[in-house]
Amino acid sequence: MGLIEAIVRILFGSGRNVLRETAHVFRPGADAMAARDAARAQAALAQFEAEFTALRRGRFDRVMDALNRVPRPAMALGTLALFGAAMFDPTWFAARMAGLAMVPEPLWWLMGAIVSFYFGARYQAKGHDFRRSLRMGQAAMREFAGAEEAARGPGSPAAADSDPDAALTLQALRPDTNPALSDWRRRAGR
Repeated sequence: MGLIEAIVRILFGSGRNVLRETAHVFRPGADAMAARDAARAQAALAQFEAEFTALRRGRFDRVMDALNRVPRPAMALGTLALFGAAMFDPTWFAARMAGLAMVPEPLWWLMGAIVSFYFGARYQAKGHDFRRSLRMGQAAMREFAGAEEAARGPGSPAAADSDPDAALTLQALRPDTNPALSDWRRRAGR
């Protein structure tokens, strides 16, 4: 009984569990893996929230955004209405078209320039906002990747750093030979 008691005391005595500590070297604990997975999921949700959360905009911006949505449907429905008006009352339609024909061409150019510059500027501003949100999402991903690498800790294989030594980096990236696979290929005649 003394030998077995001494072995049990060595393995489990003094509040330590040598078997568990040794097993953690070869396989990460379920608690640590669950904590890392939860942190990863929480960071991903935070990124999605930051990416898809609408910025608070003023009333003017909301009104202008609504006006930006009007021209395409108005042009489509207006063209259909013109066809209907031409069929319903041709003389009324002809009088209106004659009035439009009397508008001087420079006035048409001026109206086109004002409308296109205004709506073009709004379109460009929206493009800048979209690119800024993409950059914020990419920054959040880099931050998440850094947090994940820090969570893995120094004992994990992915945490190896070859510093500025290019030869060591290339050696770390070169796949190792697999003796069992080489032997199998040799026996199979491949």
